[in-house]
Amino acid sequence: MSKAFSSEVDAGSRKENASKQKSDYDVAVVGGGLLGSAIAWGLGRLGKSVAVLDEGDITKRASRANFALVWVQSKGLGMPAYTVWTVQASQAWGRLAEELKQQTGLDVSLQQNGGFHLTLGEEEFGQRTELVKRMHNQAGAADYKMEMLSASEVKKSLPLIGPEVSGGSYCPLDGHVNSLRTFRAFHTGFRAFGIDYFPERPVSAISRSGGEFRLTTPKGELRAAKIVLAAGNANQTLAPMVGLYAPMGPTRGQIVVTERTMPFLPHPLTTIRQTDEGTVMIGDSKEDELDDRALKHSISAVMTDRAQRMFPHLARLNVVRSWAGIRVMPQDGFPIYDQSKTHPGAFVACCHSGVTLASNHAFEIARMVAQGALEPELVGAFSASRFGAAGAANNSGY
Repeated sequence: MSKAFSSEVDAGSRKENASKQKSDYDVAVVGGGLLGSAIAWGLGRLGKSVAVLDEGDITKRASRANFALVWVQSKGLGMPAYTVWTVQASQAWGRLAEELKQQTGLDVSLQQNGGFHLTLGEEEFGQRTELVKRMHNQAGAADYKMEMLSASEVKKSLPLIGPEVSGGSYCPLDGHVNSLRTFRAFHTGFRAFGIDYFPERPVSAISRSGGEFRLTTPKGELRAAKIVLAAGNANQTLAPMVGLYAPMGPTRGQIVVTERTMPFLPHPLTTIRQTDEGTVMIGDSKEDELDDRALKHSISAVMTDRAQRMFPHLARLNVVRSWAGIRVMPQDGFPIYDQSKTHPGAFVACCHSGVTLASNHAFEIARMVAQGALEPELVGAFSASRFGAAGAANNSGY
């Protein structure tokens, strides 16, 4: 056996406990954000011994920069299989929320009664109408019943919209959750499943010998029969260590949060949602950079201006906090799921929609990893081989 970790970290308190040492696991999940946590939780649910290796709270988590939507509409243009995968995730979210609540007592506040994308002016309405047509016309896409509504129709559900709102699209499968509580619920669930969570253990090297993987971290080496790379943008560096390819195009986003106000938004929007605590979140920026140290107030101004044009009463609310965050984005915007041909037992998972797809990661990806192989249909749709020669050379085939 390898040199064991000098300590084990409790998933709840994250305090060192040098009395217990463990170095042999069925699966090591690299990355403890929402993506890695969902997969690890799913593996623990299936009775696998799991270690989660994570940079810890010092890392720039996409889990903290997301907008907490469980979102279907407009996803998958150019990749019909993604519409099917997203609808499947949306339909499984109620089951995930209930299992987490039963296990941990934490209610993730899933609200799934449909969502809107509002348009301002006739030009935006026309552009959105064209997008909906293109989505519906994709061969092989799931029918998620996205439809265009006039301003008068939208007003029946959202009576406080402003006069500039020209209408918008509506999808009955859309919703939102408390994403930070979901993240906490997964980590709380780790304890019940006996999953070992190791923060401040970024993986610097991976090798395979004698049928197991050896992962090098600043605090020792860990061995596991299988590994799942779920480390966000770091997958681009880690994947080649096990014969995989994960081209990332990370983006930055900004979010603005207002003070608590009266309930007025019974449905989430693409760019505005009222949380279960009564605050209003505003956010739709996408910037091609990795520096999140400072806000760009010009961008926040545009976001908040659009928000108050959609709902004029928002202009009376105070902003209580705002932040910029690094998000995870595969190079073409679609998920990557792959397994290695040269390093059997190594898997990689990359996606932008870690909240929406959490149910698929917990139930489907975890099941496939436990069984030792991703289903051919999944790899056929989401393999990095779609990126051409580089992806085909590095990734597995069937």
